[in-house]
Amino acid sequence: MAGPSPARLYATLVGGVLVVAGVVGFFYSSSFGSPGGVEGVFGLLGVNGWHNLFHIGTGALGLAVANRAARRYALWLGSAYVALAAWGFVLGGEATLLGFFPIDTADDVLHLVLGVLGVAAALATPAASGGRGGAARRGRGRRRRRSRR
Repeated sequence: MAGPSPARLYATLVGGVLVVAGVVGFFYSSSFGSPGGVEGVFGLLGVNGWHNLFHIGTGALGLAVANRAARRYALWLGSAYVALAAWGFVLGGEATLLGFFPIDTADDVLHLVLGVLGVAAALATPAASGGRGGAARRGRGRRRRRSRR
């Protein structure tokens, strides 16, 4: 098991929060469709069934890879959330992505914060500490290749 790192902390905390947010979101709106019934979680964040499933899926992925690929998860999810936020800001206000995924300004701000934190966590984590690093693999490989003479 690798030691603590910013990427592992991000994958664990953000992953857990996203799973909880997705589950809580279903209490506000479990409607699927184009965009389905959209309700505001705590009166702020517009969600529907698709939005909730997306949060549960990306959060569960973070929890699943926190010990093996936390740096990669933080970088990819962070980059995706930055792009999602930019897309939302371009559309402005309350809108839908791809015709079924509701977003609003509060979502855009939250996605931007999560995205920037993810990219920062990935950049602050050395490549080898995000999971099974290259140095550890190389060391094991050398031990196995030694021949008996």
